Amino acid sequence: MTSPQLPWEAEVVEHVQESPTIFTLRLRFTDPEQHAAYRFAPGQFNMLYLYGVGEVPISIVSDPEDVQLFDHTIRAVGRVTQGLAKLEAGDRLGIRGPYGKGWPLELAEDRDIMIVTGGLGCAPVVSVINYIMRRRDRFRRLVIMQGVKHTDDLIWHSQYEHWSEQPETQVLVAADQGTALWPWHVGHVTDLFDQVKIDFGTALAMMCGPEGLMKAAADQLLPRGMKEEHLFLSMERSMKCAVGLCGHCQRGSHFVCKDGPVFSFADLKPLFGVRGF
Repeated sequence: MTSPQLPWEAEVVEHVQESPTIFTLRLRFTDPEQHAAYRFAPGQFNMLYLYGVGEVPISIVSDPEDVQLFDHTIRAVGRVTQGLAKLEAGDRLGIRGPYGKGWPLELAEDRDIMIVTGGLGCAPVVSVINYIMRRRDRFRRLVIMQGVKHTDDLIWHSQYEHWSEQPETQVLVAADQGTALWPWHVGHVTDLFDQVKIDFGTALAMMCGPEGLMKAAADQLLPRGMKEEHLFLSMERSMKCAVGLCGHCQRGSHFVCKDGPVFSFADLKPLFGVRGF
C-alpha cells in the first residue's frame, strides 16, 4: 500500500452468516491493480474501516493462494462489528493491511503440528489449517483442538468433520456446556490432551483464543516435552493504528500489531500470565 494509514476501498462479494452472531465477509479490492498486488501470510490481519463508524482489526482466514477473494470471519460484538454485520454483497468498506507477523509455517514443515483454539479463536488459524491441507506432503501429523463455551458457539461443523477424515489428522472438539445431540466432548478442551497422538519433543504448536486457555494449554504441553521455542501464540490486544504508533497494543516491550500478533512462548514467557500485561 502507498501509506499504512490510508485504507483502500474493497467490495463485499458475499456475506455468509455462520451463526446468529458470527459472519464471514468475502472481499475484493475495487482497484484491480491493488487486488492483484495484495499478498498476506496466514496469521496476519487487516484493519476494516466502516465510514462514519470506525475501524477494527480482523484476522484473515483465507488461504494465501485464494487470490480471487480474501475472507474475514467476524463476531458482531461492538459498534464497528455490528455495522460490518449489516453489509451485503455490493457494499463497500475500507481495508488497511496486511499487518503483523504470521505463523511460522516454514519452521512447521516436516513436523507434527498441534493447533489449539478457543471460541472464535479458531479464525486466525483456519488459514493455517487450509494451508496445511493443500500442502499436506510438507507436514507430518496434524492435531486440531477446538474448545467453545456452548455447542451453539461452534461454527464450521462440516469443516471439522471433513478435517477429521483426512489422513494423519486428529480432531478433538469440546464444549463447556453440551446438548443431547453434541457428538464431541463435554468439558474443557484441555481435558483432551491425554488423547493427543504426536511427538511432543519435535512438534510445533500454534494456539489462539482467550489467554487463560492458552496458559492452561501451555502448562500441559511444556511438561510433555514441547519446546518453548516451538510453542506459538496469537495475542489479542486493542489495536488502533496497527503500525506501532499509538501504544494501545503494547505488551511490555512488544507491540502486538507489528511484533506479533504471533509470538513464540519463549518471547512471551517473562510476562505471560502476569496480571496487567
